[in-house]
Amino acid sequence: MPIYEYECKKCEKIFEIYQKPGEKGEDIKCPVCGAEKPAKRISSFSSYGNSGSSAGYNSSGSCGSRHSGFG
Repeated sequence: MPIYEYECKKCEKIFEIYQKPGEKGEDIKCPVCGAEKPAKRISSFSSYGNSGSSAGYNSSGSCGSRHSGFG
């Protein structure tokens, strides 16, 4: 299930909610002050995996590359 970030319009608390794709979140309340209809925030994509590696980088120089780009 995706995690969505919301910000309370009243107390400005930022919190996360697990929601199924397609759910509107009309019944969400702020966990701090109880205010209704917090604003959905736009957040960046995040994933867990190998830290220190970047997408598309191959240190072995395979896939037709003869130069690793270093040096």
